[in-house]
This record gives sequence, C-alpha cells and structure tokens, in this order.
Amino acid sequence: MRIVRYTTGDDPSYGVLQGDPGSEWIAGVSGDPLYTPVSGTGARVELGEVRLLAPVIPRSKIIGIGRNYAAHAAELGNEVPEKPLMFLVPNTAVVGPDDPVIIPPFTQHCSYEGELAVVIGRMCKDVPVDRAGDVIFGYTCANDVTARDLQGPDKQWARAKGFDTSCPLGPWIETELDTSDLRVVTRLDGEVVQDGSTRQMIHDIPSLIAYASAAFTLLPGDVILTGTPEGVGRVDHGQRVEVEIEGIGTLANPFLRRER
Repeated sequence: MRIVRYTTGDDPSYGVLQGDPGSEWIAGVSGDPLYTPVSGTGARVELGEVRLLAPVIPRSKIIGIGRNYAAHAAELGNEVPEKPLMFLVPNTAVVGPDDPVIIPPFTQHCSYEGELAVVIGRMCKDVPVDRAGDVIFGYTCANDVTARDLQGPDKQWARAKGFDTSCPLGPWIETELDTSDLRVVTRLDGEVVQDGSTRQMIHDIPSLIAYASAAFTLLPGDVILTGTPEGVGRVDHGQRVEVEIEGIGTLANPFLRRER
C-alpha cells in the first residue's frame, strides 16, 4: 500500500495511491494513517491534480546513519564505523517532492545523498532485532543533503545536515516492501551519479532500529535515514536531483542558492 500526503489547495489530506503508472489516482482516507486505521472516505482525485507533500513530518526526530556503505565511507577517506554512526536532524529540515532545497549562504559545497528512509509506526524502546519489523510503518525515498564543507570544521553534523530544507522525503510511503536488495539510484540533472543497492548496507535495517531504539524512544512518524551508496557529489543553484528507489518511486527536488 502506498500512503500519500497531498493538497489540492486546502489543508493536507491523506490517501492511498491506486492505478497503473501514468494513470494513478488517490483514494481518500480519513485521519492520519500513522495513528488511525486506514478507512476510505469514498473521495477520489487524480494524481496529476494534486500537489504531493512530504509523506510524513516527524513529530519527534529524524535519525541519520552515517557511513553505512563501505564504498561511500572510502570515497570520503573515512573508515567504516564498527557500530552505526548516528546523528539527529530536526523536523524543520523536511520538505516534499518538487519542493526546492535552499542552499544556505554558509556553505560552498552542498552535496546530495540518496537514501532509503524507514518510517516508524508505533512507540517503541529497546526493540530486539528479530522484532524490528513490528515497528516499521513503511519506507520512502530521502535525500540527506549535506553541507560537506561544514562537517569537519564543525566537529559534529547538526548544521551540515540539519539546515532548513536539507531533508527531502517522498514521494509516498510504501508499507509493503522487501528491502534486502533494492536498487538506489540518484540522478543529477538527469545523469546517474549514484547506483547502489541496499544489500550493500553494513548495518541492516533491523540492526539500525535495535541500535537506535536502545538510545532513543522511537515514536510514530520518526524517520531513520539508512545511509547512502558511493557517488556523492556537489549540487548547486539551478540543478535538480532525483532519488529513485526500486519498489517505491522517485523523489525529485530543485536546488536554489539563497543570497546573504
């Protein structure tokens, strides 16, 4: 099931995406599917007639995982961490499909990072690896946009990875997906720059959930960014980045530089 969050010009609504590629439509549902059972309203709207929004705005937190693909760690001259390398991103960083990523004036090296994102479905703590699937609501595409030139000088990643608009999510949440070997492709102005697979993750999704939930209580709508394959690079004003994940879809965003 594909859960969409959208607007036709009014308040955001939720729905279930239906139909074949090129002729999709949305069946309206009542309430927020993260908190209430999916119940149809009978409303129907064509996908092309709505504006898709970020499928989830975390009420609590986004947990990023750094260097979870060996080749990506190597391309930046880093060693593979023995345990998951976690960082937090504020929910004000989230934008949706086709929303602009605004490059702030304090960075001269903004980089794309296409990633699979996990959306947590219920409150949980100290989740065993073999029960991790019980707390997953679904999956979506993410771009973990990074001010690469701030990571070193700042000594931590809050500003480099948490500035406003730095975490596009979308286009929807896929609730039923085998994530063991999904192709993750990132395109910059239509050219493939990243082409990897989730099977290359050092720490798999159940392990990440167990590790994160040992430190933080996870709440419905929390998002875990699972790391990026090799091929990260600079993106600048006027360029467009697409993150396509097999079994989910494509998240695309333009990039604009904000003047001082």
